Amino acid sequence: MNIIDLGLISYRQAEALQLETLKGVTSGEKENTLFLLEHPAVITLGRQGGAENLLADETWLASQGIELAQTSRGGNITCHFPGQLVAYPIWRVEKRLGGMKKFFHDMEEAVMNTCAHFDVTTKRRVGHPGVWVDESRKICSMGIGVRRWVTYHGLSLNVKRDVSLFEKITLCGIQGAVPTSLSAEAEQDVTLKDAKDAFAQEFRKAFADSTVASDKTPK
Repeated sequence: MNIIDLGLISYRQAEALQLETLKGVTSGEKENTLFLLEHPAVITLGRQGGAENLLADETWLASQGIELAQTSRGGNITCHFPGQLVAYPIWRVEKRLGGMKKFFHDMEEAVMNTCAHFDVTTKRRVGHPGVWVDESRKICSMGIGVRRWVTYHGLSLNVKRDVSLFEKITLCGIQGAVPTSLSAEAEQDVTLKDAKDAFAQEFRKAFADSTVASDKTPK
């Protein structure tokens, strides 16, 4: 698969790139692709809703330069911001053993092993996709879309300490859930580069595919 670092990119630009790549992967013209990136501040709503868990007025959000976006991924409400690692795998799952359940498991495994690079112990929480430090502290959210057995959207791993945008939502619509980050849990400042490098390594292991690394946006 291709691993492509997009740097800081708007939600809408990344969405358009995902859909373009989705067509290529579906047709067989492109390889499975993993995009690694950061977004400017944006709150996103999933197919299962999420507007009821928005705690800020839309006019105020706009005045602060915070985008509000409806998405086609699964899940509820979440947010993205600089200092958070976002990963979008555009991945064929039709013939992959274990199907979507194994796909989610392997994404979680890659995140958990990434956290272990920084001596942060994490866990799964039954009934709540993503990665947790304990029953209340969530470090990574997940939500995907699927078209013709090819995935898009993906996961967001909090890396830097500032997770204050989560104050404007009920995290993933889960009462009592609070955000945490790699830097906070490791008690050191983890860089996005180090987190990206560790995640790319662990994603390769979890999905056991040959990969082609790239730092260029596909034509």
